Amino acid sequence: MDERLSLKAVEDYSEDFASKVTASFFSKKDKITGPEILKLSSVHQVNLFVIRELLRAWQYEGQKLRSPYFDYAAAEVKEEMERFQNVLSNHIQISKDNFQPLLKKAVSQTLFLVIDPYDFFSDILDRQGSSHVRLTDLKNDIRYLKINKPPLERLVQRMGETNVDIIAGKEAFGLLDQILEEVSFTPEDVDGYIAEFSKIVPLKIDSLYEKKAEPIVVKKAEPPPPTPAPKPVPVPAPATVSSSAPKATLADNFNRISSIKDSLTINQKFMFTKMLFKGDFEIFSEAVEKLDRLDNLNQAMKYFEENYPEWDRETEEYEEFLEMVEKRFA
Repeated sequence: MDERLSLKAVEDYSEDFASKVTASFFSKKDKITGPEILKLSSVHQVNLFVIRELLRAWQYEGQKLRSPYFDYAAAEVKEEMERFQNVLSNHIQISKDNFQPLLKKAVSQTLFLVIDPYDFFSDILDRQGSSHVRLTDLKNDIRYLKINKPPLERLVQRMGETNVDIIAGKEAFGLLDQILEEVSFTPEDVDGYIAEFSKIVPLKIDSLYEKKAEPIVVKKAEPPPPTPAPKPVPVPAPATVSSSAPKATLADNFNRISSIKDSLTINQKFMFTKMLFKGDFEIFSEAVEKLDRLDNLNQAMKYFEENYPEWDRETEEYEEFLEMVEKRFA
């Protein structure tokens, strides 16, 4: 079963990769150009993410253009600024010290997109904590995606069909949730990309995941010698209690859910798919639909034992998934 990606492990590998690539390239040149960036890595997604960061830098610098004397929002001015951006993009010149951080970030983003696309999608929709998603921003992001892009492409298409340029973040997550079920999205194979990265810096995918702590073995102390049992003290007879099981209270009903599928958030679906169902959204969806059709918790537990005996019953993801199942049959 998959574990959580380690942010530190990804950052460390990205640093090593970027350091080696920049040292090799800048041993012969002082600056790197746009065309050279696009050919730098055999993992083309890395090159595209560098270009995306340059575009974002341009957009950030453009936002500084505010003046009490000039109207930078005028249509003609915007057109000229776009032309200027196109010209400037053909004259990229970046030194080693400025380029290496860009490359490191691009490698890190690529690893997340390849290995953990569900969290990557969430980050795209939750851009800097914004409560809304803009169609123009999504289009710009997709322009630079080469891997695992169909769900976001469909989301852009769906937003375009409704003629809406901005929607609430929750609505965007809901649309993406529907799209993932419609297209039965399964992430691209990881091994090929890991092999390409390994040509520069050896990489084993297991090294990018958080390691489970080894259980601490405590030596049992010798038991103390037995002490004489105290004399029994007479206890009054207990009051008569009904032998029937306690009835469910109104508070219990608040915890019940009528459907697991309809109660899961998109982040939960991403997490359960990745951590419990080996990244296969179709298998996850079929399992949830099967669970929703069962009659009681005993049947659900039997289904787990027969179909997923390899699950680690001590992980947070399993416990959270089990909690949803228990609420279904409460």
